[in-house]
Amino acid sequence: MENHNVFAGAFVDRSGEKRKDAAWLDEALQDPETHFVPVWGDRCLAGGDPLQLTLLQRHQIESFLDGNNQIFLGLFRGKPAFAVSIPVEGSAPYPALGEFQDLRYLGTALRADEANLAAHARGLVLWHSSQLFCGRCGSAARPDTGGNSRRCVNSGCSREIFPRVDPAIIVLVADGDRCLLGRQTGWPEDLYSTIAGFVEPGESLEDAIRREVYEETNIRATAVRYHSSQPWPFPSSLMLGFVAEADTAVEQEIRLNDGELEDARWFTRKDLRSVFPKLPFEISIARRLVENWLNADTAE
Repeated sequence: MENHNVFAGAFVDRSGEKRKDAAWLDEALQDPETHFVPVWGDRCLAGGDPLQLTLLQRHQIESFLDGNNQIFLGLFRGKPAFAVSIPVEGSAPYPALGEFQDLRYLGTALRADEANLAAHARGLVLWHSSQLFCGRCGSAARPDTGGNSRRCVNSGCSREIFPRVDPAIIVLVADGDRCLLGRQTGWPEDLYSTIAGFVEPGESLEDAIRREVYEETNIRATAVRYHSSQPWPFPSSLMLGFVAEADTAVEQEIRLNDGELEDARWFTRKDLRSVFPKLPFEISIARRLVENWLNADTAE
């Protein structure tokens, strides 16, 4: 498989044209070869050795289907796939088939296509649980288009509500043989990561990078270049990864301007190959940005 960021990759044919085809969706729900991805609270079911995402058949999930809790995800490995939200009351179901695991762990253990499917299923299940009412008139909202949107039940409103994705920039700022990393209060001891923050209304990605880097560290960034992106469903972010350079035309000193970081420092490649600091978690785009920069000197 291609070298995607964890949770990324076009492994699911989302088949958007099928979402409004009620007859096709009904037929797919009855198909014995259709895949069902159970989501218990915010966890997905996985089992086996090596670990695999547990995909259920209709007869295995039937007792949990209520007509409103299934979400059409698309075609996975050529077969229709639906997420099914399972209430967390009582003990976890399907103990013989595996264990419901946190997605951060599954991202380290599953095949890339299964991690992508699990992130897709979990993200939509959690979105539905947070959008029970119309934000315009306050009436109840029900699932629509195969669970890929919601519709206000008030006939005078009938607003269609779509899943929200929050864009966030994440950037590695370099200055020659050193890069800028920071840490937040509450992170594991000695862990440092790249600078990140949400994009604000009316702001371009490049503007957001320059603002966030300056607000958090007092460093002016320039020469911004796109690297890659990563869906980050905790709960609904899209991480847009960049590399940039410190503006050497002005004298700069690190200061924590907005107080969001506990500390920020310059680290050399030698520093990053030592026991301090600890690097970002392996499944994160932050780790990929750091490792790509760290290894760039060996490719020169």
